[in-house]
Amino acid sequence: MVSVLCLFRLPVQAPGLLRGPSQRRPYHGRRGITLIEVLVVVSIVGLLVALALPALQAARETGRRTECVNNVRQQAIAMQLHESAHGRLPTGGWGGAWVWDPDRGTGRDQPGGWIGCLLPYIERPDLARLGRGADAVRKRQALATLAQIPQAVFVCPSRRGLGPFAMGYLPARTPVNTEPLAAAARSDYAVCAGDQPRNEIFGWGGPASLAEGSDPSYAWPDVADHTGICYLRSEIRYADILDGKSHTYLLGEKYIRSDAYESGLDHGDDWSMYTGYQDDIARTSYLPPLRDGQTEESTRFGSVHPATWNAAFCDGSVRAVSFAISQDVHRRLGNRADGEATDDNELFVK
Repeated sequence: MVSVLCLFRLPVQAPGLLRGPSQRRPYHGRRGITLIEVLVVVSIVGLLVALALPALQAARETGRRTECVNNVRQQAIAMQLHESAHGRLPTGGWGGAWVWDPDRGTGRDQPGGWIGCLLPYIERPDLARLGRGADAVRKRQALATLAQIPQAVFVCPSRRGLGPFAMGYLPARTPVNTEPLAAAARSDYAVCAGDQPRNEIFGWGGPASLAEGSDPSYAWPDVADHTGICYLRSEIRYADILDGKSHTYLLGEKYIRSDAYESGLDHGDDWSMYTGYQDDIARTSYLPPLRDGQTEESTRFGSVHPATWNAAFCDGSVRAVSFAISQDVHRRLGNRADGEATDDNELFVK
């Protein structure tokens, strides 16, 4: 009886403790991740990124386009400030052979174009004065420096950086009133020179000297066919805009070859933005606007944006104009005084 009771008093051991050392399960720690599981996770992450990327790119483009709209608006405001100060819009300058001259005002005696005229009104009076009153040698050096200074307000962030960019065209590298240029700042925007086919005096850069351009007997090219607000030696007043400021183009984005944003190989984008009248800083509404491509289209307005280009009107408003706008309507908007009515419903085909 006692033996039986003793058996019941024996301590009960866990099953594992009854095994010998060779029978115990080894401890391996936390279970590892297999290669297949890693590949699955990577695939899922890649899929999520692929799904999110278009939305991210669209959001970035929206931000860049908003910045581009603000650029156009600032330029339009500067134009209005200039008109208020001088009683007329800026001149278009003498031709591609010249850049802005700080001692020549902003009217028909100014060899440079409208961008130089606007410098005091975009908070860059320092650049507008660069070289003022200097002797001929120092002024040429100062204006060569000016020609290479980019301005963010004249660059569409959807298209390219600020620059300056290399100069490839010999006449563009050697303006009459600067030292030779190795690089120059460029503009993504242009004024409206009218609805005529031409937006420069092809093959003609302007007078050979300031004295020649200032001579009352000098024979300037005839631009009587120009119907816009800024072109060769123009001095257009608001009173000259007979079709209404809200129905007349002031300025906007210009077409540039998509394969030549930085190279200077586009005929309409190979000069300094401070140049006088020619197709780098002036466009017409003779042909419809066009999205950037790989053809040479140096008379057209356009942009890199998917469906529209940003245009400022003479009343200061900025609107996104569709590439699908009627060619007839687009052409009429470039003419300040054709007397033809334009229905607001025709302006912007979405």
